Amino acid sequence: MSLQEEKERFISLAKTIDRPGLIQLLDYLETETDFYTAPASTAFHGAEEGGLLVHSLAVYDSLMTLRQAFSQELEQESACLCALFHDLCKANFYRKGFRNRKNETTGQWEKVEVYEIDDQLPLGHGEKSVMLLQKFIPLTEEEMLAIRWHMGGFDDTARSYAGGQSLSGAMKRYALVPALHMADMATCYFTGK
Repeated sequence: MSLQEEKERFISLAKTIDRPGLIQLLDYLETETDFYTAPASTAFHGAEEGGLLVHSLAVYDSLMTLRQAFSQELEQESACLCALFHDLCKANFYRKGFRNRKNETTGQWEKVEVYEIDDQLPLGHGEKSVMLLQKFIPLTEEEMLAIRWHMGGFDDTARSYAGGQSLSGAMKRYALVPALHMADMATCYFTGK
């Protein structure tokens, strides 16, 4: 699927979310961010143009699979919103740069283009996505916690005692919290997206 087709699918899914401010959020993505062309990481899943868009849609697909298999009580709109926008924090987060790398075939050093982190709003990861989203649309407590903790134990805050307790409490309270985390991890590790 082309990036244009992926973008059209993303917008179509996003428009199923019935929230005030959604059109303004989509306009913000289009006019003030690189969301549709940004990578999803510097070197791992989606480290390419459009990787963030492809990753977000793949997380949506994984979450819908989990929802059908295990947890049909997950509300469709909340699941869609969380999957599509969980990594909003990665918009305007990367820039292109160059690094020297030894060519494995020739043994010669060459300059290669890479993505580097250039965080314009250093507020963290999940919490940054929540804050950016709430500038446009209201979120439920369940949605806030799911997006905030979508990194699960990989979130640096979760590695502290208090953070681990918060993560555990959020996962026990709402099924969407572990479901979004599992969908994100499955997408990264099983599909590479």
